[in-house]
Amino acid sequence: MAKFLAKLLGCTLPSKGASPMCESKSHSRVGLKSSTKQKTTILSTLASEKSLSDCKKEQQWKPSMYNSITPICFTSPPIEKPIGKESMPQTPPFSAMFDSSGYNRNLYQSAEDSCGGLYYHDNNLLSGSLEALIQHLVPNVDYYPDNQIRKIAPKILQLLTEWTETFPYDFRDERMMRNLKDLAHRIASGEETYRKNVQQMIQCLIRKLAALSQYEEVLAKISSTSTDRLTVLKTKPQSIQRDIITVCSDPYTLAQQLTHIELERLNYIGPEEFVQAFVQKDPLDNDKSCYSERKKTRNLEAYVEWFNRLSYLVATEICMPVKKKHRARMIEYFIDVARECFNIGNFNSLMAIISGMNMSPVSRLKKTWAKVKTAKFDVLEHQMDPSSNFYNYRTALRGAAQRSLTAHSSREKIVIPFFSLLIKDIYFLNEGCANRLPNGHVNFEKFWELAKQVSEFMTWKQVECPFERDRKILQYLLTVSVFSEDALYLASYESEGPENHIEKDRWKSLRSSLLGRV
Repeated sequence: MAKFLAKLLGCTLPSKGASPMCESKSHSRVGLKSSTKQKTTILSTLASEKSLSDCKKEQQWKPSMYNSITPICFTSPPIEKPIGKESMPQTPPFSAMFDSSGYNRNLYQSAEDSCGGLYYHDNNLLSGSLEALIQHLVPNVDYYPDNQIRKIAPKILQLLTEWTETFPYDFRDERMMRNLKDLAHRIASGEETYRKNVQQMIQCLIRKLAALSQYEEVLAKISSTSTDRLTVLKTKPQSIQRDIITVCSDPYTLAQQLTHIELERLNYIGPEEFVQAFVQKDPLDNDKSCYSERKKTRNLEAYVEWFNRLSYLVATEICMPVKKKHRARMIEYFIDVARECFNIGNFNSLMAIISGMNMSPVSRLKKTWAKVKTAKFDVLEHQMDPSSNFYNYRTALRGAAQRSLTAHSSREKIVIPFFSLLIKDIYFLNEGCANRLPNGHVNFEKFWELAKQVSEFMTWKQVECPFERDRKILQYLLTVSVFSEDALYLASYESEGPENHIEKDRWKSLRSSLLGRV
């Protein structure tokens, strides 16, 4: 919301120069060690600019804490008209705001002015309360942004175009679509150029929403036709059952087809789904509910379900063979698939495969694992080791992201993050950092960091898969039935018998409930 208002104002938000001011909640910011010492931030320096009377009113502020940092903000080309209620703050080109390290610190200067509760520097908004930002948009007798629709139409059209391209799912709501068409009609009534641009914008939005609806219908169809593998085994002899190796004998090809599925599903996740997944209340007013309707996070949830399905598919394929050597061969096959996923940059499938092989029904097959050469698997587990907040994985992810930036081929552009960890990072950042600074101003740095993580994800998900599609393999991966957790345990006990009384009791219970045997 803060970022959107700032964009509407044409202003620049603060940089990443310092860590967001975090509240001492139960979770510290992901990737950083907890500290009881409160760090100063760019926005926190505003306190030192207040008058003595203002500081007395806000006794919780201690200006001396913030004197060590010089106020900084973005600069822009000189503007003849002085800042005031007659002119709007300006924004430098978006590309100029970032360098290879994230933010361009050469854009920063050190002076600032105050106007109506908003803090500026060189005509750029540095900080302000949400109320002041909103008030700045409200026309009055002394201040009106532009009196002619013809003058502001290009800016409104640019904003609407970017909105519909970046957040198309917002317009699945009929009210939003109605308002968009109404505003677009007003803009189009001006010049012919605007009419063509508006028409193109609406058509592009409709195509995206239609593609989304078709995708969701396919997901629903796949979900409705899925059955438990044990049910299939009861109706068909195991001798005629196919396994993954009979469908795709080459592990490298399977890794490529998994990447197809990952990129397709990622592509349909909208950035607003991250917000709706976590924000139960208005982020800037904790007493107000933010969404009255059911959260619209279907595509995000479908992607998480795909991860779980792939893990269970791996475990099913390993536990199903009757012979020990066939199970060992299947384990080695998936190790090779996982290695190729790592080389491609498909970390989500990699982690799903490792998770499947680490499930209890698989890991307990000691006689099977004894026939497996586990050196390659040990290397993969080391790369995805969760210790030190997944340090090894994060290092590998940074390497893949850097490779993507300098890629000479479409294959090198692929970066598919371990999605559950990405969600966790965004959740902890949202929960662990204050939405407002102690002086009541919006904590733009927090929202910049959230936007940076989601924007990076948006870049990764737009990569086109360079591998050739194999319809037969994709069909198998998406629709073949898998064992439930109980069925996995039963298959595991049938392959290698129970080792203690607890396992024996469970085996008898599962045979009775699933197979109707005693």
